[in-house]
Amino acid sequence: MKNVWIALFPFLIGAIFTVGCNNTDDKPVNSGLENEVFMQEPALRTVTQEIAKSPDNAALYYDRGVILQKLRQDSLAIKDFKKASSLDTNNASYYSAVGDILFESKDLNGAIDWIQKAIEKQPDDRKAHLKIAKLFLYLQDYGKAFAEINIVLRKNVYDPEAYFLKGMIYKDMKDTAKSISNFLTSVQVAPDYRDAVVQLGIMYSAQKNPIALQYLQNAYDMDTTNVFPVFAKGVFYQDNNDFARAKEAYRKCILADRQYTDAYFNMGYILMQEDSTQKSWRQYNMAIRTDPTNPAAYFNRGLCSEMMDSIGNAIADYKMALKLDKNYDKPKEALTRLRVKL
Repeated sequence: MKNVWIALFPFLIGAIFTVGCNNTDDKPVNSGLENEVFMQEPALRTVTQEIAKSPDNAALYYDRGVILQKLRQDSLAIKDFKKASSLDTNNASYYSAVGDILFESKDLNGAIDWIQKAIEKQPDDRKAHLKIAKLFLYLQDYGKAFAEINIVLRKNVYDPEAYFLKGMIYKDMKDTAKSISNFLTSVQVAPDYRDAVVQLGIMYSAQKNPIALQYLQNAYDMDTTNVFPVFAKGVFYQDNNDFARAKEAYRKCILADRQYTDAYFNMGYILMQEDSTQKSWRQYNMAIRTDPTNPAAYFNRGLCSEMMDSIGNAIADYKMALKLDKNYDKPKEALTRLRVKL
C-alpha cells in the first residue's frame, strides 16, 4: 500500500553559480550556467539577479533555495540554504530547511544535527521540535520523540500535529488503544486534520470496525485528488469478503490514477479468488507495467500463467520475482515444484 506520507526523489543537475554583477536584462546573470531549468524559470532568474546585486543577503539565498526545492533540485537548494545560514547565523528556519532536505534524502544523522541547530537558535520553534520528533520516530527512539512532542504540548495543549505524532509513535509501538486515542484527540482539536482522519480509518479498518468507512470517506471528501482513502475502503471491503464493493473501490482508484499499482494488484487477487484467472493475469500485468520492480506482482502473474498451463511464462515470472527479492520464498517453492534448478 502507498504510504500516506509521500517522499520526493531529487534529481541532480550539474551547475556552478557564477554570478555577474552588471546584467539586469532578461538574460540570466549566471553566464556560465547552461542548465535549462535556470534558463526557463523566471522566478529563479529574477532572484539570481537580485543575489548579484546583494550577494550578502541571506534571505535571497533562502528564497532561491525554496524555489529550487519546489523544482526538486535539492542538491542546489541545500547549497543555498547553507549559504543563507552562514550569512545569518541566527535564523532558525535556514537550519531547519537544510534538515528537511537531508531527511528526504535519508541522511538522518545530518538532518538531526541541522534541526538541533535550529532549536538552539530558536528554542520555542514548534515546527523544529516536531520535525526532530519525526526523525526520532523514524529511528524508533520513542523516548526522545515523546520528549520533543511534550515540549510543544506544554506551550499549546491543543496542538493537533503533536497528538498526531504521538498517535504515530504508539502505532509503531503496537499500542493500538493509545494510538487511536491520540488520533481522536487530534481530530477533536482540529476536525480537518486529514492525516489523523486517515489514520483513524486505517486503525479501525484493521479492527474490522465499520466506522472506518466513515473516517475514510471524510478523508477523501477533504481532498478528492488523493484517492488513498478510496483504496483503503477497498481493502476494508476485501478483508470482509465484500468483493463486489472492493472491486468498485479499486476501479475508482484506477480511473483517478492509472498508475495505482496497489489497486491493480488487489483487483488481481480478488479475480483470482473468483476463478477469473485470465482477468486476474491482466490486472497483475498492469501492476507490473506501473511498477516493474514489484516481485509479488511477478509471482502472482506467474501463478496465473501456471494455472493457465503457460509454464514457460510462469517460470520466467517466478525467476524475475526471485531476482528482485532473493529472500522471497514463494517463487522458490514454485520453481522447485516445477523442477526448475535455482
